[in-house]
Amino acid sequence: MAERMSTQMPAGKNGRARNGSTRRDLRRGWSAMPETPWSAVDQYITDLLVPPDAALDAALLESAAAGLPAISVTPNQGKLLQLIARIQGARDILEIGTLGGYSTIWLARALPAGGRVVTLESDPKHASVARANLARAGLEESVELRLGLALETLPLIARERGRPFDLIFIDADKAGIPKYFAWALTLSRTGTVIIVDNVVRNGAVIDASSADPSVQGVRRFNEMLAAEPRVSATTIQTVGSKGYDGFTIMLVTKGA
Repeated sequence: MAERMSTQMPAGKNGRARNGSTRRDLRRGWSAMPETPWSAVDQYITDLLVPPDAALDAALLESAAAGLPAISVTPNQGKLLQLIARIQGARDILEIGTLGGYSTIWLARALPAGGRVVTLESDPKHASVARANLARAGLEESVELRLGLALETLPLIARERGRPFDLIFIDADKAGIPKYFAWALTLSRTGTVIIVDNVVRNGAVIDASSADPSVQGVRRFNEMLAAEPRVSATTIQTVGSKGYDGFTIMLVTKGA
């Protein structure tokens, strides 16, 4: 994690990469975000606790160069995912929503020997960028990237697998969260940790009349979660370089 960017992130004067973004911008993953007190604190934390890493920084650079949306987790959020996976002792991880593979790298690096991440991506362009990023990080053997609509791939995984996942990270389209959550439960065991990202929506989650499908998807998920006896859960609001949002984390307490 301490290796600094070199040939994978060629820079010119003033630490700027070829596309004009600074290394600090790229590590934030959202170079257009205006400076705020919480984004400055985010950067302070990242500079202290998340050392620059060639493969991770290159993943952000290549994703940006390919025109992928700048919606990857931030570096300190990526490290949080990795720490949760390590605390959990996860050997089998499911990620719904790969994008450019940035969070996938964080999760895969938490695996013990013989562990595996299965990550699902519906967009062929995103999947191509992610595969290159994962190969650059040396993680081809520990990550299985499956291309296709998640709601078509998840039933196949359920039929194919002989064991549940230890950790599931849902970071795909928000309108689909209720169905992804249902499948996550199917693919879980007692003790599985499930994390769902982007569930506060800049505070819009409390607007029952919102016409935004993402907001309504999160609200349906929350209603399902509140009525689900097999999990113990909480949601945490977050601010940072990605703005105002939050994530839900839960533990499966009864066999799904």
